[in-house]
Amino acid sequence: MSETAKIAFVASKAEEAQRQLAEVAQRYGQTPAKDADVIVALGGDGFMLQTLHRHKELGKPVFGMKAGTVGFMMNLYRVDGLVERIRRAQESVLRPLVMQASTESGNVTEHLAFNEVSLLRQTKQAAKIRVSLNGAAKIDELVCDGVMVATPAGSTAYNLSAHGPILPLGSDVLALTPIAAFRPRRWRGAILRSQTEVTFEILDHYKRPVSATADSFEVRDVVEVTVRESRERTMTMLFDPEHNLEERIINEQFAM
Repeated sequence: MSETAKIAFVASKAEEAQRQLAEVAQRYGQTPAKDADVIVALGGDGFMLQTLHRHKELGKPVFGMKAGTVGFMMNLYRVDGLVERIRRAQESVLRPLVMQASTESGNVTEHLAFNEVSLLRQTKQAAKIRVSLNGAAKIDELVCDGVMVATPAGSTAYNLSAHGPILPLGSDVLALTPIAAFRPRRWRGAILRSQTEVTFEILDHYKRPVSATADSFEVRDVVEVTVRESRERTMTMLFDPEHNLEERIINEQFAM
């Protein structure tokens, strides 16, 4: 990548991110995302997820720089030497989850999730969910606040908060993690091969409604949700060699 590299800068609406956007665009120029060699996202982890979703059809690599309060998926912000940093950056290929959700009204929708697909109860009553793997029922009735399937990249986010395992990048596994499970009492979740198709059937869904969320896209009143890893779509994120995503995931397991 030369010093005249075509970079598309995108930023969250936060004041600091907008200040950074003006600074880097003046220094390196601004290219439309469809014509760029790389997309540079300025913000926090939430904005990075928005960027991945918004530009997933372009297949451009994304280099993030932190301007938000949470930046696990972001590099440090520095305006100097940006092109050289991008040239030296290490790639992390993300394979998103595909969520197919069927609702009480009969609608079927499909959405991608780079972090996790989560199911949550919509009322004060606990959800009752049958959990199947590749068509075989493994839990006939999971009584819980919810349940999620998380990717390795998303395993340090909501999944970790729900006491799920941290997964190394490239491990070809997914985390199946309950959220405040009441029964079975001793079930703490499972680590699955990435090729596993997970099906959630909502039991007694009229009385105990459940919503399903793929990253930040929510579908309410679901009756069945299937989750699988996409083999067709990938996104590439770029990280400084001294602070790459895989190293961050390893370090997170030793955080006190």
